[in-house]
Amino acid sequence: MSEAYQEKQVKIKKKGKIKIVVIILAVMVLLLAGGFVFYVHGISAADPDSKENISVTVGDGAGALQILNQLDQEGLVQNKLCAKIFLKLYSPSNIQANTYVLSRSMTLTEIFEAMETGNPKYISQSRFTVVEGTTIPQAAEAIASEAGISQEEILQKWSDTTYLNSLIQKYWFLTDEILNPDLKYPLEGYLYPETYFLPSENPDLEKLTESMLDKMDEALTPLKSNIESKLGMSIHQFLSFASVVEAESLFEEDRARIAGVFKNRLDQNMPLQSDITVLYALGEKRVAVSIAETQIDSKYNTYKYPGVPVGPVCAVPAGTMEDSVNYDPSDFLFFFATEDGKVLYSKTYAEHQKIVNENKWY
Repeated sequence: MSEAYQEKQVKIKKKGKIKIVVIILAVMVLLLAGGFVFYVHGISAADPDSKENISVTVGDGAGALQILNQLDQEGLVQNKLCAKIFLKLYSPSNIQANTYVLSRSMTLTEIFEAMETGNPKYISQSRFTVVEGTTIPQAAEAIASEAGISQEEILQKWSDTTYLNSLIQKYWFLTDEILNPDLKYPLEGYLYPETYFLPSENPDLEKLTESMLDKMDEALTPLKSNIESKLGMSIHQFLSFASVVEAESLFEEDRARIAGVFKNRLDQNMPLQSDITVLYALGEKRVAVSIAETQIDSKYNTYKYPGVPVGPVCAVPAGTMEDSVNYDPSDFLFFFATEDGKVLYSKTYAEHQKIVNENKWY
């Protein structure tokens, strides 16, 4: 093999290596340029000069993509496609439910870091809680104490027929049944018991109400088919039934069996005879009712009127709804709670009276 040929091969190899290096450098430049473009047009601040505060509420269990959609609606995202790629790369986890006060001058990284760490710098400090088993006036009071809206204004809004009709159009589980004039509060039992976060400024009652109804939607939707097939009830009847179970049950372990007792009474066309429904009609909170009080003429009174009460008597959590659908089948028709909270069940009225005589404490 001649020296000339060998030199030629060496030169060809050198040129090949140079081309490879050039290609690698070009790819690196392109990647760097792409990364720069990705940052500038994707995950950088939507408006670096903005000083406006924007409130974003993240609910329990909200996913990163759902949150990204919220951020995009509020104008906090520079480019949604790039932002979706960012989520794939960044994979934010442990996002904390809260109401965050953000700004368009924040990058996506800063926003998701604030949500993952629960940085108090970005958290709205106002919140209210609708407690399980509480009533509409109590829910209104909880909101009023934090939102700067009077309880009277809230109750008036929640009774406004025009507003109620707009909600009926929006939510599948709200029907004309809530417009029954015999109801004390149309939305009783429909506002899901939970802790809700308020925006730092000018809370909107309609948005707060929709937040509570959205949570109810989440709780009711998985149960819809069973409510119809197993109980044969409308949603309104079901919530009325479940609210009695909630109000009558001191402890979680009793709910399914108490629901079964009430279901047995309904199946046998017996009155529910729930003291709770009488007390709701009276607007009082105590343990017992008198014989005279059981004669009050109210559609809530399940001593006087058969079936479930005309409407729910309190806020019902998902656990009670599930226990009411999946009630514990039994032959029991009566129950009595002792002073220490133990529930005693019986199949006949005679057995029940014996238990009451031996354990009555009020």
